[in-house]
Amino acid sequence: MSAVLKNPGSTLLRAVVVLVLCVFAAFPVYWMINTATSTNEELYGSGQSVGLDLARLPQVFEALTMDGPLRWLANSAIVATGTTVLSLSMAVVVGYSISRFRYAGRGALSFALFTTQMMPEALLVVPLYAVFVALGLINGLTSLVLANTAFAMPVAVWIVKSALDKVPYEIEEAARVDGCSRGRILFRILLPLVLPSIAAAGVITFFEGWNEYLFATTFIQDQHLWPASRGVASFIGEFVTPLPVVFSVALVFSIPAVVFFLLVQRWIVSGLTAGSVKG
Repeated sequence: MSAVLKNPGSTLLRAVVVLVLCVFAAFPVYWMINTATSTNEELYGSGQSVGLDLARLPQVFEALTMDGPLRWLANSAIVATGTTVLSLSMAVVVGYSISRFRYAGRGALSFALFTTQMMPEALLVVPLYAVFVALGLINGLTSLVLANTAFAMPVAVWIVKSALDKVPYEIEEAARVDGCSRGRILFRILLPLVLPSIAAAGVITFFEGWNEYLFATTFIQDQHLWPASRGVASFIGEFVTPLPVVFSVALVFSIPAVVFFLLVQRWIVSGLTAGSVKG
């Protein structure tokens, strides 16, 4: 407290810097709401006003009554949830295997998971399309879940594996002496200890599925199966683009992601930095 009183100038400067950064961070959200509550005549004619007319806020949710947006949001939720559950389920098992066991091919498996992050998604669209055609998965949400899991799961594996590496092996040995099986040790003892890291991995995998666009553009032909990102892009026309509708759907599309992030934010930093400092 005394340091703060002795340096009121530095405290004020920090407060101003934080305020400016908050304004810069909040401005895109404000402009999205402003555009969503404007009209086409204002946007393409007289010009968009700087003020925010809250009386027009209900028109943001009126865009959802159109044929498509609610279904697209549901599809995005299915893809994101499926990607998260499948990625974390595989990441826990694979991460535990790499962390605790020594076997032939362990190094090759670790390297293979690492190399998946070196390849852009666009490079694998055609091979994945051929595979999904052969399996009969084209034009279905299952193909989007599997494709996103292929890119999200390796990241989750490394997060979980790094967290498990920091758990003392003596805890596992004590549990085995007491008669616990490998499965009970993993799910009853180890996973609760690395829950923050699993939450951090869950955030990454969720947003991988929630922001799906590339594979949906290639694999999905039926409009009712589009995720929200693909649906929002469909409003962009060659000659006219209804910006209020686009920004209204985009705003509602952003709300679940923000809510999900706020619910798990307290675990994110501790999970991503777990094991970064030895003590």
